[in-house]
Amino acid sequence: MYGLLFRQGFSRIDPEQAHHLAFSAIRVASRVPVLNAALRAALTPPPAGAVQVLGRTFPSPFGLAAGFDKNAVGVPGLAMLGFGFVEIGTVTAHAQPGNEAPRLWRVLDRRGLRNRMGFNNEGAAAVADRLRRLRSTAAGRALVVGVNIGKTKVTAPEDAADDYATSAGLLAPYADYLVVNVSSPNTPGLRDLQSVDALRPILQAARAAADESAAAAGRPRVPLLVKIAPDLADADVDAVADLVAELGLDGVVAVNTTIAHDLGPGGLSGPPLLDRGLVVVARLRHRLGPDRVVIGVGGITTPADARAYLAAGADLVQGYTGFIYEGPFWASRIGRALARDAAARRAGVTAGAA
Repeated sequence: MYGLLFRQGFSRIDPEQAHHLAFSAIRVASRVPVLNAALRAALTPPPAGAVQVLGRTFPSPFGLAAGFDKNAVGVPGLAMLGFGFVEIGTVTAHAQPGNEAPRLWRVLDRRGLRNRMGFNNEGAAAVADRLRRLRSTAAGRALVVGVNIGKTKVTAPEDAADDYATSAGLLAPYADYLVVNVSSPNTPGLRDLQSVDALRPILQAARAAADESAAAAGRPRVPLLVKIAPDLADADVDAVADLVAELGLDGVVAVNTTIAHDLGPGGLSGPPLLDRGLVVVARLRHRLGPDRVVIGVGGITTPADARAYLAAGADLVQGYTGFIYEGPFWASRIGRALARDAAARRAGVTAGAA
């Protein structure tokens, strides 16, 4: 049914407009108590799928990647659809409109998306206030929310560490984890910050600001990860992993969109990312060992894709583009499949022990 609706409806609407329409419908549905309860009952993954990662209980290892909810306006509605966690953002220290439209395109023959959004968001202070209100309720505190932070476009590269620190300090009290995004292709010069020499002061500043802010709010230390591009050479992936270990950070999110395409400006997401994403995740797991977290993202469409990331060494997995092509029940299908896998593993262990 959704496939027909997508082909005959959404695919004929400007992609950014279609996003706003669909997201508005999700948010409205989440505010209707009877509908919210029915959808949660139908779509929430079984408890067997819950995992302990980053000191938190994630209802499912499958979550929504950053980019869909940039301003934390619809986290309850997205959780209602079966996502085990929601990563909001990318959020910048200062509000910015992003790049001029058009800035989002469907790549139908590859079931992908190409975007040059440019971190359009309301700014860290506004998003922090919205998260504060979300966390003021028991239901809001029960949600697992990651916060992805990036550099404001007008901030000079030499001031990037202060820019990230501002966002980290404002948002840490309300985040279950923070992600430093230095891998979007749509902010000029941002990917240059993935070099170890440029990245080290950014991660140190974000870590210090998050620790100070969380402590002042009476919260425990907030895990900090860094998100990298699929276009990094293997040696650079290793160098980032080594820096994460050196600084005592919590892990890596891999991967962002790729610029390895001939479709025009912007980053490509969706199935074309899958193979490289799996390679990077496996490389990170080997380099980081078992004590740090790897979140795998890029090209997940089916439960088999999510399983491949977990088999490669990911602790958690995320999707975004598949949500657009597969529809509102997509997260639940993957979450339920992973929960069945977990239940089967436990049953196998139990049977073996018996």
